[in-house]
Amino acid sequence: MRARIALIPILGLVVSIGWTNGANIASDMAEYAREFLRSLHFESREMANLAFDDENRYDWHYIPRMGERQGIPYKSMTVPQSQLGHRLMSTALSHEGMSKALGVMYLDQILWEIERTEMRDSELYYVTVFGDPSDEGNWGWRVEGHHLSLNITIRDGEVISTSPMFMGANPARIRDGAQEGMEVLEGEQELARRLLHMFDDQQREVVVYANRPPVDIETREIVQVEPGPPRGLSVREMSETQAGLLMQLVEEYAYRIRPELADAEMAEIRRAGVEEIHFGWAGGDEFGEPHYYRIQGPTFLIEYDNRQNGANHIHSVWRDLTGDFGQDLLAQHYKLSPHHNYQDRYAFAGTR
Repeated sequence: MRARIALIPILGLVVSIGWTNGANIASDMAEYAREFLRSLHFESREMANLAFDDENRYDWHYIPRMGERQGIPYKSMTVPQSQLGHRLMSTALSHEGMSKALGVMYLDQILWEIERTEMRDSELYYVTVFGDPSDEGNWGWRVEGHHLSLNITIRDGEVISTSPMFMGANPARIRDGAQEGMEVLEGEQELARRLLHMFDDQQREVVVYANRPPVDIETREIVQVEPGPPRGLSVREMSETQAGLLMQLVEEYAYRIRPELADAEMAEIRRAGVEEIHFGWAGGDEFGEPHYYRIQGPTFLIEYDNRQNGANHIHSVWRDLTGDFGQDLLAQHYKLSPHHNYQDRYAFAGTR
């Protein structure tokens, strides 16, 4: 039975999730980002607010990175400030996505109880605002820490990118204690395994392209993804039932973000051609066996890896093949606008 996470204890309090009814998501983000920044003292605000073209906007990662992240950690916030940080996060995420994100953060508390090391800390998640939050110009924000990286880019009052978006879970399933059985990313694991078991022997020869999974997600933290040719079986080679379940799995990732944003993302995926989406698997197919899968379409790539800690440690990521961080749309914008330093600002992005 799935453990639903509606209220997660973070920072010593219970966080209730709420959304505004406003149709303009970018305006919500700008308003809440300004309120968050205003709540901080000057030195903390200087840490939390960097220039939009600061190279750190592209320096994302999903390991603990103690002392290396920019931004302001929840550990340095007051309770009201942390609530404003969560409220900003909720402007991008759906109810299910917010539950997953808070669950990922909560798992670091579980790891601390197991390991008792300072690198495991549910308060070492950093909020960073890049640029001036407004309805004009370019700005963005990030919430990041161990196993969580949310990267949002806004241009002229419109959300143009919500990727890369990384979520991980360690443990993937809590095996003992008060939270035994809790699984933050259960759907990502169970839907994929159910799909794999639906393929006949001939299809599996194409789907399972390696007996062992890679050591991690293959794109890691690179800025511009070059995934190469798709691996596995295409939708055009699947039955209607198989293709339906694959799209349900894609939606498990897509609808981590607010439905309004996810609907637009799914519409773009359909325009690019659902029949071109491929599903590939590497490793074992039973619970507890190390495994990896990837879902690749013309516009997106999903990677999922579960091999560490007895195959009880998930890494998962959504990448935009047209350009994470809104790079493709920003490039078009700068070419049409008098920003002569565009190449200088963004040339580094593909070579990090």
